[in-house]
Amino acid sequence: MKILISTSSFGKEDKTPLKMLEEKGFQVVLNPYGRELKPEESIELLKDVKYLIAGTEKLNRSVLETAKELKIISRCGAGMDNVDLDYAKERGIKVKNTPMGPTHAVAELTLCLILDLLRQVTLSNNELKSNAWKKRMGNLLLNKKVGIIGLGNIGKRLVELLKPFGNKIYVVDPNPDREFIAKNGLELTDVETLFKTSEVISIHAPICTETHCLININSLSEINRDAILINTSRGQIVDEKGLYECLKAGNLRGAALDVFEKEPYYGDLCSLPNVILTPHIGSYAKEARVQMEIDSVKNILDFIGA
Repeated sequence: MKILISTSSFGKEDKTPLKMLEEKGFQVVLNPYGRELKPEESIELLKDVKYLIAGTEKLNRSVLETAKELKIISRCGAGMDNVDLDYAKERGIKVKNTPMGPTHAVAELTLCLILDLLRQVTLSNNELKSNAWKKRMGNLLLNKKVGIIGLGNIGKRLVELLKPFGNKIYVVDPNPDREFIAKNGLELTDVETLFKTSEVISIHAPICTETHCLININSLSEINRDAILINTSRGQIVDEKGLYECLKAGNLRGAALDVFEKEPYYGDLCSLPNVILTPHIGSYAKEARVQMEIDSVKNILDFIGA
């Protein structure tokens, strides 16, 4: 049984997921490029493959059409917007994900980025290493108004992590968990109100028609100029050029991005001191990563009844 694992770091921290597959007789093919696959590379590697543990590479119709033997896609991660779910259903290809695996890791990274921006830790570190001793005045997270766009597993975990800081939290979600909202004293609102009210805005939404370029040059003009913006969800939600112009003009205090429209990213935002950029490491906490990989293998084993 041949299985392709397209994520670039699978099994590097812990061999358990690979051993689970080998013990069941799978012939494992790993990503040979050490990065996200290009469509043409996926097409080549998916020939005569029935089982796929996928990363964030594009698995659109043109890719899946050529994978004649493919029976199941197990996404090593929560998001499935890189998969053409309609065509997969049409073909009878089962699609599963690992919804809880990255939850704690992404939420903790988000909190880290919020605190870093407010206290200007990265900026101070860079200045000191450039022989500039500047004591920058930061701000507390305590009692700040926080806006969360997308109240899924990660958004909910961020709410829990923010509890000690006494924040007033505004949320936007098309299918809100009203019980969770009421239990945690959150305020369900619309995007415009969240933009105008929040001092910290954190994005945890999937990419879809409604969220594509949700953060653009027009919506950025509605955000409090002293606010900070964090995106650890999908790069396509933020118009990077618009964000650059807004930050450069001083119309937004700062931003932190872990995801980008095209990766790897080396664009204009790299030149701004009030921006923190990380290379899509949201799930890259060892404990979370290993659990995600184990869960993605379990999806395959459950499918074959092993």
